[in-house]
Amino acid sequence: MKVLVVNDDGIEAPGLWAVVRELQKVAEVAVVAPKQEQSGRGSSITLSQPIKVNKVEPGLNGVEAYSIEGTPSDCVIVGIRSLLSGGVDLVVSGINRGSNIGHDVFVSGTVGAALQGYLCGVSSLAISVYAYEDLNFAAAAKLATLLTARIKNGDLPKEILLNINLPNLPREKILGIEITELSKQSYCDLVEKDECCEEACYRIRRNNKDKDAHYANPGTDIWALRLGRASITPLLNSSNAQALKIHLQSLVPEIFSELRNF
Repeated sequence: MKVLVVNDDGIEAPGLWAVVRELQKVAEVAVVAPKQEQSGRGSSITLSQPIKVNKVEPGLNGVEAYSIEGTPSDCVIVGIRSLLSGGVDLVVSGINRGSNIGHDVFVSGTVGAALQGYLCGVSSLAISVYAYEDLNFAAAAKLATLLTARIKNGDLPKEILLNINLPNLPREKILGIEITELSKQSYCDLVEKDECCEEACYRIRRNNKDKDAHYANPGTDIWALRLGRASITPLLNSSNAQALKIHLQSLVPEIFSELRNF
């Protein structure tokens, strides 16, 4: 099984390499990631200019790695369509610094990259941690790997798109895994005027955690995170969406036991 790992925090981001190291236990891993941070790029692609690609030395045996001067979606498209021989079986996007929940997924470069994998006919996972400082990536890396193993073994269907968020906790302190729906949380409900500019200038601000409670309806992604649980949200509703949720729920007890088991 060959896994393409991408992110929107840039190729040097520690979350990316945390998941690469864990995924190597179950799959062949290749990295195609932006040269610099590309947060908030959504699913945008570069059409107006050439995309520069550089092969890089990852410092991990057996990992093929490329740095791209483009968006996360560019990385997936160029990686699948050109760089990686033999095809790709799974795209893992992350581990992102900061959650990607609710309506935020529509502007997230992390989720946008996973979406491009899905549109290329490849199962895709977007994975994020609900924090910006003192991040603990171990649980997220482990959960991504456990899901990868299920896809590899045929326990999960092909061509799925899952958005995964975890609280910033050690594995042993995560209290469960929930199969969730998107909340209505959004980056875009706070706009402030920037007084430093001579002309009229404004900044779109992220929500802070105090505001998240407003969107924490039971069964949603933010609800799960606030309870100290991981959230797995199937994206792009289809005729078999409910069947997928039921199937994922049936796997949760076993996956959670393995997540907590050292």
